[in-house]
Amino acid sequence: MTEQSITCIACPVGCDILVRGENDNISDIMGGQCEKGKEYARIEFTHPARTLTTVIRVNRAETTLIPVRSDKPIPRNMLLPCMEIIKDTVVMAPISIYDSVIPNIMGTDVNIIATGTAL
Repeated sequence: MTEQSITCIACPVGCDILVRGENDNISDIMGGQCEKGKEYARIEFTHPARTLTTVIRVNRAETTLIPVRSDKPIPRNMLLPCMEIIKDTVVMAPISIYDSVIPNIMGTDVNIIATGTAL
């Protein structure tokens, strides 16, 4: 059985929650002050995901890099493989905020979008 201590980020309180279980089977959730926190801990224990923020190279622009992020969280185990794709990608200017620069990265149904502009 695995035991994981999780600090909840569902609200500003930051409760400590202890989750026990194995893979997708949770046997016990202790701590937390609300159901939102328990749901956050459940998801973090079974399928952790993160919003990916980084920069991507740009050609034919005043700048050589623009900031980008994922439009949805990416499974944590996919972050480094996604970064390998981003590292090897070069986009062409002009790029506007919220333009999708890498659609459906690695079949995750997550788009990498621009959070800056390149003219």
